[in-house]
Amino acid sequence: MGIVKHIAKNMIEKGKMFVFHKEQNDYARNVLKTIERDKGKLDPKNRKLCIDYANDTFGSEIYAPWLHTYCAFAGDFKEGWIPDNFYGEIVVPQINGEYGQISNRSALIGKLVKESQSLDICYFVNQLFLNLNNEVLNEELIRKLLFTENKKVVYKLEDSRQGKGIYFFDKNTFQMNEIKKLGNGVFQKYIDQHPFFSEFTNSSVATIRITSTCDLNGNIDVKAGYLRFGREKDTHVKSDSAMKIALNIKNGQLCEEAYFPNWVSTKHLPGSNFLFAGKTLPSFHDCINEVKRMHNCIPFIRSVGWDIIVDKDNKVRLIELNGGHNSITFNETIQGPCFKGLNWESLNKTKP
Repeated sequence: MGIVKHIAKNMIEKGKMFVFHKEQNDYARNVLKTIERDKGKLDPKNRKLCIDYANDTFGSEIYAPWLHTYCAFAGDFKEGWIPDNFYGEIVVPQINGEYGQISNRSALIGKLVKESQSLDICYFVNQLFLNLNNEVLNEELIRKLLFTENKKVVYKLEDSRQGKGIYFFDKNTFQMNEIKKLGNGVFQKYIDQHPFFSEFTNSSVATIRITSTCDLNGNIDVKAGYLRFGREKDTHVKSDSAMKIALNIKNGQLCEEAYFPNWVSTKHLPGSNFLFAGKTLPSFHDCINEVKRMHNCIPFIRSVGWDIIVDKDNKVRLIELNGGHNSITFNETIQGPCFKGLNWESLNKTKP
């Protein structure tokens, strides 16, 4: 019976991986089409180089589609690129493992990274309402805690992704039973963002995504970043509508082009003459220092995507962090290779 279960488990895992790679590569090919319309067809020699590199370095041609996309954007082949499906299948499980899932546990992660300016107000976990000291609260105390100093609060579900699972409440719309139906999550203060970001969007809080890594010697380094902001009437950043702008990870200066979710680019804010070129994020060195400080608290989650923002008082605020498969496609395409030298490509050879 044990052998049958083992065979069935392997078949299920293979099925999941088949779907994973198909979705990844379908997406990569769609992005490639958009890039080729703008920059021209991928050179056949570079296409072959990508296939050879996928086979020789990562062990399979299944990793070639993202390499084709990166190469088409760059106009030439570069060693050191990491295909996002290789990152998700091989890298993340080995360098983050199950510890990466801690980042989805709101009641734990803030304490682990020792936030000095936490947005968290309280939590709902396993049918219990808890304050920051993990003391159980009744409905009266919860309402008082949430709305004595806040007109509006944000409720974020655990495992929320791509802007889904985020809700907004005031004292009139807050209902205990509704929260219980939604499931585990965290109540956070609504952020008044720095005026710089309001030039991009007034309807929602923008996010700065910084990806940091920890090497085998425990050195924390920031590898890539971009600014993401919502559109028009978005109440918060959503993957299916938000725009992205890559940034210089050394000084916080924005690149001159932003990208729609379909990867079409623009040099100015839609509907206006506001140009992205020459803009530099406020308090950027504080952002980098805070990310490194927090990552030093959880070095065992060795690759982390941090979503942060600078508020109206120039303070760096942590919105959330991702220790799972935080996609690296955008930065690898626009600015990669971003993760060269970490020896991730060799992990396929040491896969358990």
